[in-house]
Amino acid sequence: MKEYDFKSIEKKWQDRWEKARSFHAEDFKGKKYYVLEMFPYPSGRLHMGHVRNYSIGDVVARFMWKKGYNVLHPIGWDALGLPAENAAIQHGIEPKKWTYDNIAHMRKQLKSLGITYDWDREIATCDPMYYKWNQWFFLKMYQLGLAYRKEEWVNWCPKCNTVLANEQVKEGKCWRCGTPVEQRKLKQWFLKIRDYADELLEGHKELEGKWPERVLVMQKNWIGRSEGAEIDFPVVGLEKKIRVFTTRLDTIYGATYLVLSSEHPFVEDLVRGTPKEEEILKWCQEKIKEKRFSREEEPEKEGIFTGRYAINPFSREQIPIWIANYVLMEYGTGAVMAVPAHDQRDFEFARKYNLPIKVVIVPEDGDIELPLKQAYEEKGILINSAGFTGLRSEEAIKRMIALAEDRQFGNKAVNYRIRDWGISRQRYWGTPIPIVYCEKCGVVPVPEEKLPVTLPKDVKFTGEGNPLETSETFVNTTCPKCGGHARRETDTMDTFFDSSWYYLRYTDPENLSSPFDRQKAEYWAPPDIYIGGVEHAILHLIYARFFTKFIRDLKLIGFSEPFPRLLTQGMVIKDGKKMSKSLGNIVEPDEMIEKYGADAVRLFILFAAPPERDLDWSDAGIEGAYRFVKKIWSLFQRNLDLMQQDLKPDLSPEAIQIRKITHRTIKKVTEEIHDRMHFNTAIAALMEFYNALNENEERLRSTASGRGALREALFAMLHLISPFTPHLAEEIWEEAGKEGFISRAPWPSYDEKLLEEERITVVVQINGKVRDRVEVGKDEPEESIKERVLSLERVKKFIEGKKIVKFIYVPGKIVSIHIK
Repeated sequence: MKEYDFKSIEKKWQDRWEKARSFHAEDFKGKKYYVLEMFPYPSGRLHMGHVRNYSIGDVVARFMWKKGYNVLHPIGWDALGLPAENAAIQHGIEPKKWTYDNIAHMRKQLKSLGITYDWDREIATCDPMYYKWNQWFFLKMYQLGLAYRKEEWVNWCPKCNTVLANEQVKEGKCWRCGTPVEQRKLKQWFLKIRDYADELLEGHKELEGKWPERVLVMQKNWIGRSEGAEIDFPVVGLEKKIRVFTTRLDTIYGATYLVLSSEHPFVEDLVRGTPKEEEILKWCQEKIKEKRFSREEEPEKEGIFTGRYAINPFSREQIPIWIANYVLMEYGTGAVMAVPAHDQRDFEFARKYNLPIKVVIVPEDGDIELPLKQAYEEKGILINSAGFTGLRSEEAIKRMIALAEDRQFGNKAVNYRIRDWGISRQRYWGTPIPIVYCEKCGVVPVPEEKLPVTLPKDVKFTGEGNPLETSETFVNTTCPKCGGHARRETDTMDTFFDSSWYYLRYTDPENLSSPFDRQKAEYWAPPDIYIGGVEHAILHLIYARFFTKFIRDLKLIGFSEPFPRLLTQGMVIKDGKKMSKSLGNIVEPDEMIEKYGADAVRLFILFAAPPERDLDWSDAGIEGAYRFVKKIWSLFQRNLDLMQQDLKPDLSPEAIQIRKITHRTIKKVTEEIHDRMHFNTAIAALMEFYNALNENEERLRSTASGRGALREALFAMLHLISPFTPHLAEEIWEEAGKEGFISRAPWPSYDEKLLEEERITVVVQINGKVRDRVEVGKDEPEESIKERVLSLERVKKFIEGKKIVKFIYVPGKIVSIHIK
């Protein structure tokens, strides 16, 4: 019997698939299916999380090929970003070389796994022919008023004279030189994603039941739509009004202070010329830095009094203006009317700083016990609220908004937690923003015919400043309007820009005249399944949804959601912890493939846990998967003679039992892959199927009808396991005398008649007395029987309000329930 030499087998079939372009997707050829996994950053090496992600997608792609679909299963590289620039600074390696060297290695790793990618459609976002279209989309946004420039806080290293990304700040210091990081304001580019906030929320209805519920909840919370009112509080002694947003205008008579974010634009004006100006501004800087880098979700509330007062426009009372760390500039207006009696955060702050607490809402069915031990946050009846006293909260809010609008100091408002998307990055390895600055003409967009604006080579990577600013040939240019001298924008785009529309580029990756052809995009897109980590639930997935709606508005596509079905796979961990070099628990895919083969690695990583849950890597588990692959190999090798013969299965007594198992397994595996994507239970069914074949092999080979049934079962097994262990399946397919690739051969169908189970009636006893009877399948699992028995009306009547002590099923005879 031929030994299982996985190294030569896997190399052989990988080469054959590539030579035959077996998984090449053809435009406009029959019914299509588009499988997409989130593309990787080319860091240099695949990790086990990648292996899991791409193996999941590969099973789906292989299954759909076998179901007769024209499958698009592309791969590319999210290739721009900071690590390549850091490599240039630390090791003197050009970012382009570092990136493409890494891509070459990771491409080789992916091919070693036997993934069904259409390599003809490979893209890399660092290719100017890709990022040209980033720039084109930016110009369209600029023309439509969706791209704009404003000042925003950044992390600044005064020694390196450069902006730092959050990940470059370690414990409040520059990662390179250790200098304490400061906060500075710089002009940066933003996209008006808030203009699409309502549509982003509305689109969730289309995704319900197709996306994980927790992802939808995370997005809803991130967008954070709130209905309320905006009210102006005049500042005493200044010609300024502080606008606050509140969802609880009914509590405004209980406002005892105003509180601003440390980033609020009025802070400098409020403290200018006061004795504590320097102290307050320094305090604000510290709080801004702490907010950016603190890992505490709820830091201790801290504040500082500005020395200024504002006038409550309803009560006309003067109330102090504070700055505090619990108010965020990202929410509302960055200023809050603090009502300690009816907001717990305000209550805690007021107690700490001895500020007044005034009750203005009481429950409809009684009073509040004073002094308050905590804020009363429910709606109720207004007290101490002038002419609004006695009203219910809902009615008071309506009347208060009407008064504010009539007297022009406020209005009804909708607020969003989501802020406009800041895309400026002060670094080299990104898409150049296609804008120039001319002293005469101001801000001028680069004409479309001049795209792409490419990254220059004459840059210096010193770690100080933006490398693009060191390139004279890049910075100095000609104004497209007047022909005079101009300077290029040296900010590059956030790399989330690149990944927000890449799924569309795969449909037409070599198009030189437009981002993609609409007909091709609408044939393939949107992807039928999108697979990736839940950590991308907010930023990437919200940005991609925003981009899709914007591209639809450009009339380049006709759909509104990029990913109608989303699968978020869990992490691969080891010993209960995330894999990391510092913990010494990294498992290298290359080493596992070298030791056990790609098929065994794929089988284990798909069997060890359902896709959506974390997978705890187990050395014993991969050993077990390898042993199972070898058992399957041996089973096929022992029976190649049968597989090479033209034997037909029949319905004789010798054949019927194994045929029923075969067809039930086909149905089970089909449903687990297609309907539920529970690959672990599909593999478990295949393991049970193997056991049945192994136990009955000798008996089945002893008769003609048995041999026909065994041959049918073996080919069913080969087809069913082929998406999981494709190399082994191809090898056996060829050895059995079959032509072509099993990966493109039709998926087996099952015979409904052979699914019918023999039915038997069993007695149901409760505490020893017969209470009912139920018909069950002869081989029906106990869990299924228990579920059906406990749902019987007569049984429910006897067990209602009782505790089930024991549930015993004696197969084919009796169900006995003991209650007390």
